[in-house]
Order: sequence, then structure tokens, then C-alpha cells
Amino acid sequence: MDAALPRFGQVLAPPGWRSVELISDLHLQASEPATFEAWRSYMRDTAADAVFILGDLFEVWVGDDAAAQPGFAADCAAVLQATSAARPVFFLHGNRDFLVGSAFLQSCGVTLLEDPSVLDFAGRRWLLSHGDALCLADTDYLRFRQQVRQAGWQRDFLAKPLAERQAIGRAMREQSEARKQPDSGWADVDSGAALAWLAAAGADVLVHGHTHRPARHALDAVRERIVLTDWDASAVPPRLQALRLDSAGAQRIPLA
Repeated sequence: MDAALPRFGQVLAPPGWRSVELISDLHLQASEPATFEAWRSYMRDTAADAVFILGDLFEVWVGDDAAAQPGFAADCAAVLQATSAARPVFFLHGNRDFLVGSAFLQSCGVTLLEDPSVLDFAGRRWLLSHGDALCLADTDYLRFRQQVRQAGWQRDFLAKPLAERQAIGRAMREQSEARKQPDSGWADVDSGAALAWLAAAGADVLVHGHTHRPARHALDAVRERIVLTDWDASAVPPRLQALRLDSAGAQRIPLA
């Protein structure tokens, strides 16, 4: 399966920004309170001028109405609101939270980004993406992705009662977890497609999540991709990290 060149969003950093930080794949859920608390502390304490969340902030999101009642989704919304009152927060969809709606994000003061988007900052153009659309070998998932990103599918799904959507979300999550087992041959980002995106965007660094394989990969003599880590405060050792971009480049910031 080929990856057609997408439309690129654009973020032009204001002159006053000195550093920005990027996170992804936190997979926040009520059953993992330690990771939620680590995220809440990070969002409160970060000194970055802006925070970019590159997808899968939530383990599953089945509709914005879940945040309209007291509970975990509402607690997450409160963290986003508090953070956006202090600094800009940007979000792009992942494969777990593609149903996060623009109205919900606006109510939290969060800016929705297209996937991918170019960040023009610190004299460089950084291409930001969740990364799932570049895993070309994962053909079953890409067919599923194409289906669920259709407006008609989303409209029909969101019309179902919340309890039914939550049950469907749990089943989809279980299927996804099964596909991530070590012997499943879980696909990685296609280097050729990544290079094509970078060339079209006029960027030399792709930053993405999704694969849960944090690393830096040289794609050619001048272009690279940087993979963000997932978060798990209960892991040994904990996986809690942000990627900081500033005039010196990119560096990983351990949070535990």
C-alpha cells in the first residue's frame, strides 16, 4: 500500500518561543492512575513555551460526551484547560483517539493540528505526525484507518448510545493490543514514505509516535526521524519522557 502525499498543516512559532516539548502515546485511562498523575504534573510544571501532543493521548475515546459528566474524561479535560491557560497546547489525532472532536478541544483551549503538520521553529522546519499513516506494511490497519476516518462512519458511530460505544471501544482496544505482541510483526514507519513527506514539506526532521520504539533514525545524509516514547509510570523503569526542541536541536527530557 502506498502513502499518498498528504496536505500539510502549518504552525509558525512566534519569535518569543525559546523551547517547545512534544509527547505522544500516553494512552491515558482510568485504570492507570499513576500515568495520569505523571501527565498532570508534567503539564503543570513544564517550562516549555508550548506543548504538542502527537496523538494517542487517550487509550480510547468514543465521543466528547463522555467528558460532559464527572469522571476520568472530565478530569483530563480539566488538565488541558489549566495548561492551555498558561501556554499554547496543540493536539493531533492518533489511532486511539481519532474521535476527539474540535468542539471538545476548543472548550479546553487546545489547537487541533492536521496530521501531518510542519512546525517552523528555531530556524528549522519540523514535520510532526502521529506516524500511523506511514506504517505502510500494516495493510489491515490502514484499511481500518481509511474506514473510520470517514465522516459517515464517525457520524453513525457517534449516534450510538454511549454505553454501546464504550463496549465497542473496549473490543477495538483488545484487538489492537493483540496485534502489538512481539511475535505479531508489528509494522514500523516506511523510510521511503517518510522521506517523500519530508521532501514535500521542505523539512529535514520527522517527529512521530505510534510505534512505541523511541529512537533516532538517519533517513539519508541530512534527514532523520525521531520517534517519541510511550508513557507508562508503572513500568520498571518508568517510561515518562518529553522531547524538547530548541535552538540547539532536539533532546529527550526524562520525567522520572
